[in-house]
Amino acid sequence: MYVILTSKPGQFRTEPVAGVRPIEAYEYLFGQAPKARFVIAELERETKIRVIDEVEPPVLNLVPTKFLPSYESLEQARQELEHLTAFGSVRAALRPVPVPADA
Repeated sequence: MYVILTSKPGQFRTEPVAGVRPIEAYEYLFGQAPKARFVIAELERETKIRVIDEVEPPVLNLVPTKFLPSYESLEQARQELEHLTAFGSVRAALRPVPVPADA
């Protein structure tokens, strides 16, 4: 199973934990500005994802992976990302970026 982790700089970030293996990462660009980062990760077992609210004071939430949409294959997760970023004529794009070393 695969899940998509989302982070929005200055708002919140998600962090993989043991049992969640990051595979690919993308920046979501609106025009030239990055608005979000997506990480497609393999779900090796049920666990809780760290979601950190970045506004002051920072708040840590642990979200069970059973509440995240999951995908049977890496290709299905990629298709979902493409679907999420398609807004007709709006200039939005996904740019592959390195998977974070600490992920």
